[in-house]
Amino acid sequence: MSRSENKGLILGIMAGAAGISLVLVWYHKIRKSGATVNLPAFLDLRNRFHYVDLQNETHNEQGTVMALQGRQLQILEKLNGLLLSVEELKREVEFLKEAVPKLEELVRDELQGKADVRRISPSHRATRKRRAETAYGAAETTSSEEADSEGGYITAHSDTEGESEEERGWISLPAASARPEKETELFNLLLQVDSLHCGSDDDKKGSFRLLLEKEEKHGSHEGFLWRLARAYGDMFEMTTDVEEKKKYVANGKIVAEKAIQLDTMSADSHQWFAIMCGYMSEFDSIQNKIKNGCLFKEHLDKAIELKPQDPFLYYLNGRWCYSVAQLSWIEKKVAATLFGTPPTSTVQEALQNFLKAEEMHPGYSKYNYVFLAKCYKDLGQRSNALKYCDFASSVLPVTNEDKEAQKDLEALLLTLQL
Repeated sequence: MSRSENKGLILGIMAGAAGISLVLVWYHKIRKSGATVNLPAFLDLRNRFHYVDLQNETHNEQGTVMALQGRQLQILEKLNGLLLSVEELKREVEFLKEAVPKLEELVRDELQGKADVRRISPSHRATRKRRAETAYGAAETTSSEEADSEGGYITAHSDTEGESEEERGWISLPAASARPEKETELFNLLLQVDSLHCGSDDDKKGSFRLLLEKEEKHGSHEGFLWRLARAYGDMFEMTTDVEEKKKYVANGKIVAEKAIQLDTMSADSHQWFAIMCGYMSEFDSIQNKIKNGCLFKEHLDKAIELKPQDPFLYYLNGRWCYSVAQLSWIEKKVAATLFGTPPTSTVQEALQNFLKAEEMHPGYSKYNYVFLAKCYKDLGQRSNALKYCDFASSVLPVTNEDKEAQKDLEALLLTLQL
């Protein structure tokens, strides 16, 4: 090979090597450029997945927060109820703090021989609405003009009775030998049964059961006994069975009589003994009706003497006067035979008692309006009778007594329109 050919071969080899080097450099450049371009895309994709995960986590956290807030609200409501209960308990404790020292003072007075009854009047009882004691007066009798009576003394009750002994806060003491613990228990018991008496029929039944359970322990206390008699009256009102009525009123009369024997100056004991006599007249013969009617009047007068500010007693007295004024001839003859001088009264006297109850407590009761209308009708004052019929019509019949009064009112209106 010539020298010139060798030279050309060497140049060719060098050119090929340079070309290959250029190709390799270009290839490496392309690889690096591709890696640089693809890495951000990968990172962006990863960031997107991470963002989705964060959104899911945020959503789950918001749901958890809402659940926790709901639970917190429930806890706050329970705490609020607990705080209210604590406040009520504090008030009861304050009441006991006020009552116990006064009770101790009453015990000291009793031990020193003071027989008078002292007043305990906690502030929280002063605003309690006055509630009526369900009661009956004397049995109403028949006459040629009034078809709602049967020759005796009708019983009557009112839901707007004036302040009774327990509503004024009067609590009399047991025997001086009683222990203070027993007196405190009795004091709380009487407050409880007074509260139940002002409640529903179920509350009154509960009061009756409670008093029966405690009768053996506190049966020597007149305040306990007249409340038990009142409870017998409640049961008499609520039951419809005649035999049960007879049993309740017989036991109630015995209990009320025992209360009077323990304290002859207890207005409520005389009141409830009179009411039991009125209840009994519903089942008695004419002879016993008149006898119980006289007992009713005797003890009602004593109750009025001891408690003259109670309109309920004047209402009952008006019922007795009106019933006696309506006595038939045969009933007056029986009364004269039994007692020498029969009980006497007039419609005018009945009217004065009903007006007295209305004066002391305007709008006293629906039945009081009805009997005012009856009295004015019997006295020939038709315009006044119609006026009180209108007053009676304006009182909605809510209680059982109101419903009975409504029936009497409708019958009275028919006679006035003839």
